[in-house]
Amino acid sequence: MNDRGLTRVSRRSLLGVAGAGLAAASLATADTVSAAPVAAMPAGDRRKLGALEVSSIGIGVQNNSRKYTTETPYRPEQIALLRAAFDHGVTFFDTAEAYGPLECERILGEAIQPFRDRVVITSKFGWNIDPETGKRGPGLNSRPEHIRQAVEGSLRRLRTDHIDLLYQHRVDPDVPIEDVAGAVQDLMRQGKVRHWGLSEMGIGTLRRAHAALPLTAVQNEYSMLWRGPERDVLPVCEELGIGFVPWSPLGVQFLTGWIDADTRFAPGDIRGGESRFAPENLAHNLQLVTLLQRWAERKQAAPAQIALAWLMAQKPWIVPIPGTTNAAHMIQNNGASAVRFTTAEIGELNAAVRAVEVLGQRLPDAVLVHSGREAPPAVRR
Repeated sequence: MNDRGLTRVSRRSLLGVAGAGLAAASLATADTVSAAPVAAMPAGDRRKLGALEVSSIGIGVQNNSRKYTTETPYRPEQIALLRAAFDHGVTFFDTAEAYGPLECERILGEAIQPFRDRVVITSKFGWNIDPETGKRGPGLNSRPEHIRQAVEGSLRRLRTDHIDLLYQHRVDPDVPIEDVAGAVQDLMRQGKVRHWGLSEMGIGTLRRAHAALPLTAVQNEYSMLWRGPERDVLPVCEELGIGFVPWSPLGVQFLTGWIDADTRFAPGDIRGGESRFAPENLAHNLQLVTLLQRWAERKQAAPAQIALAWLMAQKPWIVPIPGTTNAAHMIQNNGASAVRFTTAEIGELNAAVRAVEVLGQRLPDAVLVHSGREAPPAVRR
């Protein structure tokens, strides 16, 4: 990877923020960014997912126990990072039992202890994971009894008595969504869950789930690199008043400019199995990065900030959750909420983005098969 094309504010130029300063959670930006200061998240900058108010940009806690590149981050540094995110205005922290598995919930639970009641935390159930050992079984598991066990495990690891927003991570093709909603409703009555959502579901399942128990948010992949939700998911969310949380809003680092035409991925890095990053597609898809570089110059921002600001400009109920293990990147990501587009600018940028036809699949086949699934019909009793 390289940092070619990172205009004004380079992801790498900000790395001086980390190290000893991070351990102390003293995260001032480096002198090298003085040409274009990274704005902090404006005070009080909030959005609503349904009735749930959160910071306009959240943070994904997925790679804080293992990076895409397979390294293990230094745990105390990750805890300091998440606490610093709160200091920089983030109140929306997203994780799942599958991340680690289990370990990212533990990291987040420890990090937020000083301010638990001042933030919104999410987690997810749905993969066939032993909630005690983290051992993965085959396929998915959203049987009501397993949901209850998964949530109890998440509560312990998160060191809390409730989860603010609980998602079904993927639709279980063997369990009616009405049964899933019933199990979540029982947890709500017990005060253990406050809101719920779905991720990567079929449209029919989205409607059925909302009818059974109103949804607060949907979490799907969405970015300049993958615009699939624009076809049907976003219109249905708007119709039903459901918020939308894009995962991978920076295209697994692609939209930051860290990946170029010569990039190849090490064994174990999931991006190596995504054909959009295959050599025969990568050079073509880099048109998006070139576009971001031009707009970064124009708006005196970083390409990553343009990518995040573009998402937020699509709808006022979209809240991206960029993940990072690096303090400087967290600060830069938060600054995206200060980037504004005029009506004419967003129209121009939308047209340019949609003119680029992205080549290749967004996920490996074995993972993609679980997206867009419909739950089986409810069983008459």
